[in-house]
Amino acid sequence: MPVILALAALLTVLLLFAKQPAPAVREFSWQDRVVGAEDQAFFLNFSRPMDQKAVEENLVLNAIISDTDQQPIPGRVSWAGRRMAYTLDNPAPYGFTYNLTLEDAWDRFSTADDPDRMVPFAAQFRTRDRALFYIGAQGEEEGRLVLYNLTRREKRLLTPETLVVMDYEPYPSGDRVLFSAVERTARDQGLLNQQLYIATTGIESKAPAAPAEDDGEIPTFSLGNEVRLLLSSDEYQNLKFDLSPNGEVIVVYRVNRQNPSEFGLWTLRLDRDGAPQLTPLPSEPGGDFLITPDSQAIAYLQGQGMALLSLDEETSAEPLDFLPQYWQVLDFTQDGTAAALVRFDASPTNPTQSLFMVTNQGLERQLLTLPGSIRDAQFSPTGDTLYGIVAERLPGDVYAEQPYLVAIDIETGDRQDLLLLPPQPSIQMSLAPDGLVLLFDQVSTATSPDPSSLRSADGNAIDDSTLWFFPILTDEAGIPLQTDPNQLPLSGFYPQWLP
Repeated sequence: MPVILALAALLTVLLLFAKQPAPAVREFSWQDRVVGAEDQAFFLNFSRPMDQKAVEENLVLNAIISDTDQQPIPGRVSWAGRRMAYTLDNPAPYGFTYNLTLEDAWDRFSTADDPDRMVPFAAQFRTRDRALFYIGAQGEEEGRLVLYNLTRREKRLLTPETLVVMDYEPYPSGDRVLFSAVERTARDQGLLNQQLYIATTGIESKAPAAPAEDDGEIPTFSLGNEVRLLLSSDEYQNLKFDLSPNGEVIVVYRVNRQNPSEFGLWTLRLDRDGAPQLTPLPSEPGGDFLITPDSQAIAYLQGQGMALLSLDEETSAEPLDFLPQYWQVLDFTQDGTAAALVRFDASPTNPTQSLFMVTNQGLERQLLTLPGSIRDAQFSPTGDTLYGIVAERLPGDVYAEQPYLVAIDIETGDRQDLLLLPPQPSIQMSLAPDGLVLLFDQVSTATSPDPSSLRSADGNAIDDSTLWFFPILTDEAGIPLQTDPNQLPLSGFYPQWLP
């Protein structure tokens, strides 16, 4: 017993006077990761409870712009015990590597004068490459889906020359893209024979943050891409589709070839083996539709308004909500709390279109009204600005419109005209996921179209098309500024950014 007591006393002395290891970061949630706009916060787990002020004052997060230039990335800090969360104010700009360092901090039981500081911590991550999709308009790219990586200056043809792509949507991780296409030999039949396919892109969504090579070169795309038929047009015509934001559900508007009175929405999900599972979605006849950001419902044009239908197969066909007088939904905010919708006033003397923001709390705010058309609109990642393409009717006996690229402040409703666009019947735009760049196309229509000519979204035959890159610059108050666009060395139309 005396021996045991002596050992216990010795152990107590050692525990009291032994030097404790310095506090350290045990885990960084973005360590060597590739992150996208959907990644809004990272976490640091510490070995001990930390002095929160010391950590916050010494934490440094920078984007590496060049060898001599680094740009700080602002954000907000919150704590839960030993875990610190850093939430970015805006999505991290794409195409950069980021350094995170933390030195000279201490735990909660130390003081600023205590020489026993934490173990210095340094880590890196990077954002996805800035890359875009488009449908080619010339040469071997004509009618094919193309992926162009701006960061690496690389181009890849994703679809075979036997197919002409009609529409497409990338999956949220960017590793695949869903598209509709027709056989090139039957492209004059357009929507009547389009089938749904999935193509892999070669993008590695979980790629390491730093190049594997020691020579500093950035690795190229992973090898190979595959195209798989997902839904044929043998029994049904597939007229329109939408991919849910989580990539798990596809909604398709279909018409029975043998019985055209049978038409409507179907949901398509892939089982564990990748086989498509089709289910009719109970709904009334309608038109345009768009899946909500939570992937649980669909905004669907029915009669004189937009109906909100559940995608749950067990629910009834009764709408979850109905917004009368709206005939198109253009976009949702990322959190799903608001939508941009279009209302049409068919006055015989002064027909107009109006753009509204409608919240999930029932607030309706009219943002603008014009004699002409509202062609497209997308919310900024933070939801405080709506970028769009609007076209105002020009005076004269022949109907013509002048399109503009605009930015609308959601809070004030103020409209900023960013760019006067060339008059054209069809313009497609795409806002980058980090909110820093806009893409749009400039289509030249064919004067003597062939039945097999490529067609734009409005049905016009395409002779050629160019793509433009518009950087979004703001003043000190955050108001978008007018600037000059840059023409990309690409011949194509219908551009979309990689998520």
